[in-house]
This record gives sequence, structure tokens and C-alpha cells, in this order.
Amino acid sequence: MKIDKDKRLVVLDEELEGVSPDELKDELPERQPRFIVYSYKYQHDDGRVSYPLCFIFSSPLGCKPEQQMMYAGSKNKLVQTAELTKVFEIRNTEDLTEEWLREKLGFFH
Repeated sequence: MKIDKDKRLVVLDEELEGVSPDELKDELPERQPRFIVYSYKYQHDDGRVSYPLCFIFSSPLGCKPEQQMMYAGSKNKLVQTAELTKVFEIRNTEDLTEEWLREKLGFFH
């Protein structure tokens, strides 16, 4: 999701299905923030499978300060409205990997 600067609304930028975190990072702009809601297939150590809904705030280094402030100011309201509990932030799109996400989710499981 991205912020429509003129309307001052969070809008759906693109919807992707069946992509891995590594494939997702290739779709992210390198110099523009984005909000990502991602359903991840998480295999637990005991064999159970769950599909946690993750909110990832991508705010790459090199973004315009105006953009960073607009996104940072909208993040909490969006997370509260959508009742998302697994909230993460990345500053470099290359950090968005399956290993990184599993490590972050390990805290919750």
C-alpha cells in the first residue's frame, strides 16, 4: 500500500499472491516507503502450520524526509484500524528475506 499524497489516503498499490518474501522485496521501490500486509506460511517446530498476518513498514534509506514523515505518521493508525499485531520495519529492501521474517515471527511463536 502507498499513500496518495494528493488525497492523503492510504491506497492499494499492488496485490500479489503466492510470492515469497524474497520475491516480494523485488517488487518494492528502493527509494519510496510502502506498507505491506503479508500472510506468511509459518511451519512450527512441532509440525503445526499457521498463517500469521504481518504488517511490514518499508522505509528505505534515501527516501525523501517528507515521505518518511507522512508514512511514519500514518503507520500507527493503519495498524490499529486493521488490528495487526505482528508489526515490523525495514530500512533496506534487501533485508526482506524468508530468514529475516522467520526470525521476527519466532518471537511470537
